Amino acid sequence: RVGSATSLSSAVINSRLQELVRLFKERTEKVKEKLIDPDVTSDDESPVASPAAAPVPAPGGELEGDKPSGDDHYCEMLCCTFKCRPWLDRLKSYQFPSSIDPLTNLMYVLWLFFVVMAWNWNCWLIPVRWAFPYQTPANIHYWLLVDYLCDLIYLLDILIFQTRLQFVQGGDIITDKKAMKENYLRSQRFKMDVLCLLPLDFFYFKVGVNPLLRFPRCLKYMAFFEFNNRLEAILTKAYIYRVIRTTAYLLYSLHVNSCLYYWASAYEGLGSTTWVYDGEGNSYIRCYYWAVKTLITIGGLPDPKTLFEIVFQLLNYFTGVFAFSVMIGQMRDVVGAATAGQTYYRSCMDSTIKYMNFYKIPRAVQNRVKTWYEYTWHSQGMLDESELLVQLPDKMRLDIAIDVNYNIVSKVALFQGCDRQMIFDMLKRLRSVVYLPNDYVCKKGEIGREMYIIQAGQVQVLGGPDGKSVLVTLRAGSVFGEISLLAAGGGNRRTANVVAHGFANLFILEKKDLNEILVHYPESQKLLRKKAKKMLKSNSKPRDEKGGPGDPLVIPPKAETPKLFKAALAAAGRTGGKGALGRLRWRLKELRAMQ
Repeated sequence: RVGSATSLSSAVINSRLQELVRLFKERTEKVKEKLIDPDVTSDDESPVASPAAAPVPAPGGELEGDKPSGDDHYCEMLCCTFKCRPWLDRLKSYQFPSSIDPLTNLMYVLWLFFVVMAWNWNCWLIPVRWAFPYQTPANIHYWLLVDYLCDLIYLLDILIFQTRLQFVQGGDIITDKKAMKENYLRSQRFKMDVLCLLPLDFFYFKVGVNPLLRFPRCLKYMAFFEFNNRLEAILTKAYIYRVIRTTAYLLYSLHVNSCLYYWASAYEGLGSTTWVYDGEGNSYIRCYYWAVKTLITIGGLPDPKTLFEIVFQLLNYFTGVFAFSVMIGQMRDVVGAATAGQTYYRSCMDSTIKYMNFYKIPRAVQNRVKTWYEYTWHSQGMLDESELLVQLPDKMRLDIAIDVNYNIVSKVALFQGCDRQMIFDMLKRLRSVVYLPNDYVCKKGEIGREMYIIQAGQVQVLGGPDGKSVLVTLRAGSVFGEISLLAAGGGNRRTANVVAHGFANLFILEKKDLNEILVHYPESQKLLRKKAKKMLKSNSKPRDEKGGPGDPLVIPPKAETPKLFKAALAAAGRTGGKGALGRLRWRLKELRAMQ
């Protein structure tokens, strides 16, 4: 028992001594490295955050963080307690903003939607109620209810929303209540809003409920165009809305024409001639069908009989030709703008194919070029991302680059601890490249001048005796080639082949771009140099320990003189320098003296 205790204590002492020896060696290596390279900084590459203070227990023995906050609301159900959203209390305590940004506030866009719905009610229903006998004393109160609800929306828009809209004056965003109100009162928008709310409804007491007295409500068209601009700014596919809006223009023109045709038929007398509406079936559908045939000039219409009918039909034909041509031209512009990118892609691809056919490029290469065009377009929606960002200011380009690439670049071990602004400058220099399946990203033995970051796809590192064995597969977010950016002597050579496994989208950072950035960040340059040396040293250690062949010498060392020849020269010296060996020795001395 005493022997076992002694052996255990001796093992503990030996392990402790070995740990101390290892620590001394590491410290000696660090001091030696610092004496050799003065650029090496301390081991603390970045400041370490101070430990947070421990939570102080409450007098009751419970930590403060364990208690539910006063803002949390709970409801009891059966034997359990659930946390609920106090939406009713939030709704009661909600305060309307003192100023509204009309460009980015989604609540304002939603309000404009209700205003446009009220405007559409007036534009579409006033002609119908005026021409067709759909407004009767039995349902007049329903029509008036919706009418005055739309008037209330108009009034709230003037009093609450339009007087709180921010505006730009002299480059400054004005948010003062008085200034915003005065700006609205001086605008053309205010004059049209007041004009569209003219109280012509008081004439109802004299002439009856005539829908034409509500025609000024259609003058609130500025809200409609503003809603279009705001909605197109937030939609991802705005061209779909433009097509729908252009189609609505055509339908509305047909709607107005159908109302005018029924009014003309009622003026002439329903069924009085073959040209007018005969009063059978659904009046609106029959008149709308007639309007479609007239405006689109399909033909097959009955000939007008009276002078009124002839004049009305001529005006219809002229208006229809003009309106229909305008609608077709606008639809062509909308569709052309929606397919502008596709047209540019097709033109680039056709030009490239024409070029390859002219120079008789092999068919295999042409197929790979076509594949690259198709994949790049379908994956990115564009051929070159930089074309979209070139018109933006430098600050906006940086914001976009941070959102797209910062999470990937910040995880690179080589750049951890560097200046944050240096990382931002580096993000703007990244270049996106698409590689096809089995494309070589880099080859063994070539000089590395760039670093690669995998944005999407996979790449395989090949090695082994035949150079085709898959050593490792790198996926999205992985980084390789980073040591090449800081290697001395013009760059180090690649140690393996890297091949794209499927389609791969990579970000590339070139060495010259990084050198231009590091000029302004000397501390980060020192840190990167230190990390690069450590990486190179760790990569070269296994090869040295295995005794592998070293780098070939440019000038080989001088061969050692054979021992037998040395002994012969010594014997010639003892004999006084006579004979052939003596003369050879004397000749060697003479040559040495001349040198």
